Amino acid sequence: MVSPVLSVKRLLPLLQLLAGLTLAAPASASLLDSVAASGVLVGGTSRDAFPFAYQNESGELVGYSIDMMNLIREEIERQTGRPITLKLVPLETDQRLPSLVSGEVNLVCDASSFTWSRDETVDFSVSYGITGTQLLVPRDSGLSSPESLAGKRVGALPRTTSVLAVGRRQPAASVVLLKDRQAGYEALQAGRIDAFADDGMLLYAWLQRQGGQTPFEVSADTYSREGIACMLPQNNSAFQRVVDLALIRFMQGFLRQQPREKGIFDRWFGPQGKTPLTQDVTGLFTETMQLMVDFKEELPTSP
Repeated sequence: MVSPVLSVKRLLPLLQLLAGLTLAAPASASLLDSVAASGVLVGGTSRDAFPFAYQNESGELVGYSIDMMNLIREEIERQTGRPITLKLVPLETDQRLPSLVSGEVNLVCDASSFTWSRDETVDFSVSYGITGTQLLVPRDSGLSSPESLAGKRVGALPRTTSVLAVGRRQPAASVVLLKDRQAGYEALQAGRIDAFADDGMLLYAWLQRQGGQTPFEVSADTYSREGIACMLPQNNSAFQRVVDLALIRFMQGFLRQQPREKGIFDRWFGPQGKTPLTQDVTGLFTETMQLMVDFKEELPTSP
């Protein structure tokens, strides 16, 4: 029979080791705590999603979604009482999810929209805009409806909802994956593809920037209708709450026509903005915002 005293002596080193490991293991900090501790919010975004997120002539990353990230930065400062700097990281479309999962960025705000497959990997904020997949095609090409795309080469960016929308509506189309939007425009101009599928608002914005008459047009048919949202790392409820607070506060201010929020929207989409919207599209934006605000409790005017 083994002596109880001997057994305890043998167990003591193991117990001490386990106790040491337990004490050494740091308590898992939430993403919100980590951002507050570092003083830096790292935001992933696009270089070519004009007017949501793009690189301007000075090389700065700017756009409607960048403004949303600055509002999120301000909300984090309010909630934590710590000064926060926004650090922007340009990403290709297929880098967005891996960068969130790896922790390289804290959130991604550009022209991203919800899909169930993305939702398996990341979480989403409330929607702060609306868009949908359309086609950029040569004028008088007759390409617009799903039926017209059978056997046609349709360019799209990898891991985007445009790939899914075209494949779902016309499986007989040949989807050609392209590196970025500039490659898509160049492939269409060179005749290597018959159409370029992307967010309709981005395509209209590209046409506007060409000036004068161009040999291209945006097709009338819309292949999907999607809400624009920020993508976040999974299972960070405190961080997501602050992101949603900032976006709801902005949308509520815009709906009340408060000067700052109306000014942000008009800078990009107003009559004198970077991409003036038609009354119908502005109405869709407003309806989306009203829907998001109606789902949440009304926030105080002054935070």
